[in-house]
Amino acid sequence: MHDNLDQGAFNWHKSSRSAGQNECVEVGLCPAGADLSVAVRDTKDQKAGPVLAFSPRTWTTFVNGLKTDGLS
Repeated sequence: MHDNLDQGAFNWHKSSRSAGQNECVEVGLCPAGADLSVAVRDTKDQKAGPVLAFSPRTWTTFVNGLKTDGLS
């Protein structure tokens, strides 16, 4: 978790399948060159809640693992 992360630097996206509910996570992408350029936060507490931040390589490994193995 990163408490001092500037959330305003990220372009946040929420799944269109969330149907307006606040039980989702948002993925934020930061401009190129940032060490931690992918972030995830809870839509229920966007301003003060925890943010998980990842390097592009770590995020890609995580997403590829989901595609390959699911959540087993």
